[in-house]
Amino acid sequence: MNEVASAARPAISGKEHWTSKGGKNGEPIRLFLWQKPPAAGTRKRGTVFFVHGSSMASQPTFDLSVPGRPDSSVMDWFAARGFDTWCMDHEGYGRSDKSRPINCDIPNGAEDLAAGSEYILKKTGESRLLVYGISSGALRAALFAQKHPERVARLALDAFVWTGEGSPTLAERKKKLPEFSSKNRRPIDRAFVQSIFSRDHPGTADDATINAFADAIVALDDSVPTGTYVDMCSKLPIVDPEKITVPTIVMRGQWDGIAAIEDLVEFFKRLPNPDKQFTVMAGISHASFQQKNYLTVYHILHSFFSQPEPLYRG
Repeated sequence: MNEVASAARPAISGKEHWTSKGGKNGEPIRLFLWQKPPAAGTRKRGTVFFVHGSSMASQPTFDLSVPGRPDSSVMDWFAARGFDTWCMDHEGYGRSDKSRPINCDIPNGAEDLAAGSEYILKKTGESRLLVYGISSGALRAALFAQKHPERVARLALDAFVWTGEGSPTLAERKKKLPEFSSKNRRPIDRAFVQSIFSRDHPGTADDATINAFADAIVALDDSVPTGTYVDMCSKLPIVDPEKITVPTIVMRGQWDGIAAIEDLVEFFKRLPNPDKQFTVMAGISHASFQQKNYLTVYHILHSFFSQPEPLYRG
């Protein structure tokens, strides 16, 4: 693969899109989508749908700019290689609708992905999407793929958790479950964002990236929904691996405290499609794209998303 230095590439302009889903009483819930199309002159390689996690909207995670850190935007990196890249703010996050008095749980997030994917498929003319989800976004993406396998070409689950067994992060989080269950939103600030990078293994991300990430997150939200935290602390397992029939990669950071290796291996073993991979990412904790080893993550994901379909299946 020919690598093109980010400094030598023209900037890739993004475009905002809007779609909606029906609320409980039929009222439209507006959802914000962000697109960065394939760079000019590249061969189209597929359409990627990035799915964000519990504590931040989509653009800070997938289209971050950090001075002096090339390719901090995973959307730009993939667009430069011919991929049409999309992300979406779930209900209750970022620019999407925040009007309903609900905690925006994981099944609600899967409904967002159903609406967002329908819009993207119609807009692009694609038949299936390359779907990447991180943390609770991986749970949303997995549940979406379970319900709509016909829309998913390949599925990447990063910082994923299945049953929660052996998770130190969730064990700590459960101590505050009564608080999370009592309200629909929880406050976030810069200190909270910084704690994401110190709770598992300090040193996996540099200060400039952490600060830029925090700036981008708090510019959009000073609180986020509690639903994913409640679900991950009290309702796991939410997805059934035996019903996820699409090609799948499970990506686990070496020091990620969300899911124990044993929990993920048991999930992986039950995936029925033989086109599947399990990778441990050295030097990574959580928030993979903001780590010092982020280019390793890009490489793993690009390899899986660009893998040829098997000619022989037996």
